[in-house]
Amino acid sequence: MEINDLVENISGQSINKIIDLNEYKGEKNIVLYFYPKDNTTGCTKEAMDFNAHLSEFEALDAVVIGVSIDTIDSHKKFASKYDLKFPLISDSDKKLVELFDVIKSESIRGSAKRTTFLIDKKLTIRYIWRNVKVANHVKEVIDKIKELKLQVDN
Repeated sequence: MEINDLVENISGQSINKIIDLNEYKGEKNIVLYFYPKDNTTGCTKEAMDFNAHLSEFEALDAVVIGVSIDTIDSHKKFASKYDLKFPLISDSDKKLVELFDVIKSESIRGSAKRTTFLIDKKLTIRYIWRNVKVANHVKEVIDKIKELKLQVDN
């Protein structure tokens, strides 16, 4: 997936339900972030940063969705331990990491490279952060939503 690609008909299993990106069409911008593994230092920091800024994302008409190849059970424990208020998709069959081309080449597990996709209300990818550095990343995403004026109807 690249900038300007459409992400229609893409879904994945979260802790409580199947998340279908089509449900957000015309309603919300989507911050879809891929991360390597639950409960690791960088992934925990990134999840906690997104969680701490959820009200800012909501004010910008955006939802945050995390994706890793970890199991639903792993996601339940991770979300509970850190009181995460946004959905985590379990991509244990690796369909999403393959579709979005974010598999770490050096990973034996086939885990995701830390990558974030900013998707507008028309389900078009507007920006991609590859090989994300956790420090300041959430602020970069918020700033990009404002820069692209995605909070206004697009």
